[in-house]
Amino acid sequence: MSVNLKDKIALVTGASRGIGYFTALELAKAGAHVIACARTVGGLEELDDAIKAAGGSATLVPFDLADMNAIDALGASIFERWGKLDILVANAGVLGVISPIGHVEAKVFEKVMTINVTATWRLIRSVEPLLMRAEAGRAVILSSAAAHRCRPFWGPYSASKAAVEALARTWAGETQSTPLRITSVDPGATRTAMRAQAMPGEDPDTLPHPREVAQAILPLVGRDVTETGKLFVVRENKLVGYRMPE
Repeated sequence: MSVNLKDKIALVTGASRGIGYFTALELAKAGAHVIACARTVGGLEELDDAIKAAGGSATLVPFDLADMNAIDALGASIFERWGKLDILVANAGVLGVISPIGHVEAKVFEKVMTINVTATWRLIRSVEPLLMRAEAGRAVILSSAAAHRCRPFWGPYSASKAAVEALARTWAGETQSTPLRITSVDPGATRTAMRAQAMPGEDPDTLPHPREVAQAILPLVGRDVTETGKLFVVRENKLVGYRMPE
């Protein structure tokens, strides 16, 4: 599906690598100006080079999502420069550790919740007014099958992704009567650094490349998206959607 994002402003978190990197690149290829956020400056600079090579444009914003004041300031800066935000892709997240719940250190659990949940809420709060100023605002919140499977030893990550999905559903319900459309996405097993951390013995060549996942996600930011509060999963490079239980 071809998506025309000319003159659109898109914000992507965790844009220095993996799914965030390639989603930012696909958005730029489709015509959007991308505001790319991540901690790793080198990765952002590589992304900027790739976007420019594709004929697109980007604004790099290096900061740590644990810095809540920076998230608040981001929304204000976007308003001052562009006056609106058309697309949000909340992709950034951390795994924490694969460990029995009782063995997880408090600081590790708190970091997972801070980055995956609190920062996502803070980001929503910061940019919601900007998305409302867009003609057809779109928000994509990255989740995981871990939110539903709740496998042993994945406690902090599973709990954080379940919370993120709950935020997305609640936000979608609150904004249902507006043009803003909000979707959650489970990208499935993907060839990323986080996946390698979680599954060190797995052959990465057996997994989809994050570029393929990004291409599957792109249609969710198009104008023809009508449903909100829906969870999509990426399987075999295609989106498969099902509605959350009431």
